[in-house]
Amino acid sequence: MQVNSLAPAVFLGHGLPMNAVLSNRYTEAWSAIGKQMPRPSAVLCISAHWYTSGSALTINTAPETIHDFGGFPRELYQVKYPASGDPELARRVQALLAPVPAELSGEWGLDHGTWSVLRHVYPDADVPVVQLSIDATRTAPFHFDIGRRLAALREEGVLILGSGNIVHNLYAYAREGAGPSENVKPLPWAANFESTTRELMQAGDYAPLIDYEKLGRDAMLSIPTPEHYLPLLYVLGAGAESGEEQIAFPIEGIDGGSVSMLGVQIG
Repeated sequence: MQVNSLAPAVFLGHGLPMNAVLSNRYTEAWSAIGKQMPRPSAVLCISAHWYTSGSALTINTAPETIHDFGGFPRELYQVKYPASGDPELARRVQALLAPVPAELSGEWGLDHGTWSVLRHVYPDADVPVVQLSIDATRTAPFHFDIGRRLAALREEGVLILGSGNIVHNLYAYAREGAGPSENVKPLPWAANFESTTRELMQAGDYAPLIDYEKLGRDAMLSIPTPEHYLPLLYVLGAGAESGEEQIAFPIEGIDGGSVSMLGVQIG
């Protein structure tokens, strides 16, 4: 199969939940991505906000819109993203991951890491969505390897979507109300780490990104906890087999000084 027949693998920095209901340069870029990409048969999303012990997949035919946050305006809690699920895809992923066990779960739905971006990428909610959890008990190489196993789905028209933030330090975040804080100057360590990751991705040098703790102080400040960073490794793993695909960064910006909104697209 030719490279140009593969569905893309995409990582989106989702930022604050309010992006779900706002129009700004980030959400407009998400909308543009949805219009430019070939229409997928389904979306498999790895979201920072389903961080579990063990691997799990949503099996729901009508997954719930989960409002997994607090302290935001009422309008955000009224948002519904009524995409259908895809039990057949969930079972296909379960088979690809074997012998790694993956529970088929009807107890989770679509968390805001998924629906806050998909509401802009596919506003009609007309593409089926399955979520794959991030196993918190595993190290970074495991997550990259799972991404490599998922690469076969791209030949079947499935969009592999990672949703998190390459830099995600809310302790250092300069908040300006409930929405994004776009006018805050990026903190030097955040800008440095984002720049380092971009250079490594462009060079196809994924090993330091997997072993990111060795990238020093900038990495530790940028990734105080791993759940927002790890979805990137799934996407890089899904694109690692082909050296012919270009990597692009369709979205840029560091929000609030310490949250990278960088988007990464392979294919």
